Amino acid sequence: MYNKIFKLILAGLIIAFAIYQFTLVNIGNGISLILFAGIFILFYFKNEFILLAFWKLRKQDFAGAKQWLDKIKNPESALTQKQQGYYHYLHGLMYSQENMTKAEKYFKKAIKLGLSMDQDLAMAKLNLAGIAMSKRRKREAQILLKEANKLDKHGMLKDQIRMIKQQMKKI
Repeated sequence: MYNKIFKLILAGLIIAFAIYQFTLVNIGNGISLILFAGIFILFYFKNEFILLAFWKLRKQDFAGAKQWLDKIKNPESALTQKQQGYYHYLHGLMYSQENMTKAEKYFKKAIKLGLSMDQDLAMAKLNLAGIAMSKRRKREAQILLKEANKLDKHGMLKDQIRMIKQQMKKI
């Protein structure tokens, strides 16, 4: 993994060399180099290890996702703020299976740092509501469920929200 500043410097150098290739009338080389620089610019905004961890989670491979996330040594300096949010979000998803207290900590930090998509934010709040409900904090769970319901614009979490509301009635 390259540092986020190093990615931009490398992209800038490649673009400068592409401009030099354009001045030598090597148009094909210049276009290829600009596309190559685009990869580094893409990885500045979307961290490669976080993308690979999402890919592993999609296949329900929690150990593989944890392996990719462990390759990020210093998330505060290596990742942008939104990437840090997703880093903590992924850790929260993995720990929600085994350790609720750690998962709660990671989800709260992810919400504080921010997530790009409303659906991810709704999922984090829904998980926090489930954790709060299991710890008998009904009022906090209700607030989080209400926020998750607002953020779920496509209705993808409607069944899970309804299920948690039914479980809260039993408390």
